[in-house]
Amino acid sequence: MKAIFIAYNQALTERITFILDKCMIRGYTKWDTVHGRGSVDGTPHFGSHAWPELNSAMLAVVEDERVELILKSLKKLDEKTSEQGIRAFVWNVEDGI
Repeated sequence: MKAIFIAYNQALTERITFILDKCMIRGYTKWDTVHGRGSVDGTPHFGSHAWPELNSAMLAVVEDERVELILKSLKKLDEKTSEQGIRAFVWNVEDGI
C-alpha cells in the first residue's frame, strides 16, 4: 500500500476529486484550508489580503498498482493548470487497521 499526499490550489478541488473517482479511489482524507508556497516558482497561498488564494490537501491510501495512474492524471492536470499548483508525494504504508 502507498499513501499519496496531494496539495493543490482550492480552485482545483472538483478536478482532483474527479481524478480520484476516475481512478476508483473512494477513501481519502481532505483538509480544506492549507497555507503554503511553491518550492520553485509558486506564489504564496496564505489566505491573506496580499496573498488571498488558499490550498487544500488530500491523503489517500491506495494499492501500489494505482499510484502510477493517479500521478499521471495529476501531472496532466498540473500541466494544464500550472498557475494553480499541484504537488503529490508518495510514501510507503507499513501497517494499518
